[in-house]
Amino acid sequence: EVILHGTIWDEANEKAKALVAERGYTYVHPFDDEHLIMGQGTVGLEIAQDWPHVEVVVVPIGGGGLLAGIGCVMRALSPRTRVYAAEPATAAPLAASFDAGAPVHFDNWTASFVDGAGGKSVLPSMWPLLTDWVDESVVVSLDEAAAAMKLTAERCHVIVEGAAACAIAAALSSAVQARHRRIVVVVSGGNIDLSRFATLVGACRSH
Repeated sequence: EVILHGTIWDEANEKAKALVAERGYTYVHPFDDEHLIMGQGTVGLEIAQDWPHVEVVVVPIGGGGLLAGIGCVMRALSPRTRVYAAEPATAAPLAASFDAGAPVHFDNWTASFVDGAGGKSVLPSMWPLLTDWVDESVVVSLDEAAAAMKLTAERCHVIVEGAAACAIAAALSSAVQARHRRIVVVVSGGNIDLSRFATLVGACRSH
């Protein structure tokens, strides 16, 4: 049974917890879970094995499970490789938390088509993992994310969602390109409505 609730993850998560209490369901956290993070870390294992000389890995961040898993493995197997998060400017709590030196609420948060990345805050339980295993967060604009979606469709014939596009846009940004040449981007998914995708890419210029 699929139950849709709310417009953002926080609302859906509260509903899930309520259903656990009401119906006795088993709650599985989508990112703050040791076993899940370990499983997602195998992406980092593949990267380290396939390209030992990689300089930087760019990963979109929603809750941080995928990012933490990859960061943990890269620190262990390729400690010189830098790990960057990618966030949209409309929802960049990790960048704000790095600036503050502690997990903070992102006051300027607004909903956008990048709905798989950028929450309102970094969970305190995830903060130690992210500070240990992530070097910095690259923040991109929505226009840059949309342009990355269009570029990926044109060049690679792949449809990507907003979160994945943020990672691509970050990898193409001067913040990354000016410092690195051997770059891996984790393209995390293509969960976007096709009509919305067409509208977004149709409204942006090619790069």
